Amino acid sequence: MIREMKETELSFAASLESLCFSTPWSEQSLRESFELDNNFFFIYELDGKPVGYIGLCVAADEGYIYNVAVLPDHRGKGVGKSLVSYVCERFSSLAFLTLEVRPSNTAAVALYSSLGFERVGVRRSYYRKPIEDALLLTKYFR
Repeated sequence: MIREMKETELSFAASLESLCFSTPWSEQSLRESFELDNNFFFIYELDGKPVGYIGLCVAADEGYIYNVAVLPDHRGKGVGKSLVSYVCERFSSLAFLTLEVRPSNTAAVALYSSLGFERVGVRRSYYRKPIEDALLLTKYFR
């Protein structure tokens, strides 16, 4: 089940960030983002427990996906795909959704491509730890 994230789940999101990313968002950063009216966070819940989350910002008619994170034991089981699909459906009235992804994260690149995201650019040396470019992927709705 996918639902809106509760404020009490920010610590889960922060711990998941630490598991998934070399430069994770802190709980404080998540909280500051969570409190903004144009930011949205959703949880994927399985058997009553959160196993993944997605966060995005909506500005005018554009959407920017911040992060998609799934517990390691639940990867490859459709959780990430469900989260991204949900956001694509819920925000399909926007002009587009966009995100950055490491080219080395081939599973994520394949997932986004399967959902209609197209490569529109590269951000040079975007990532740290290790330094790597980011692919800029966008899904257009109109």
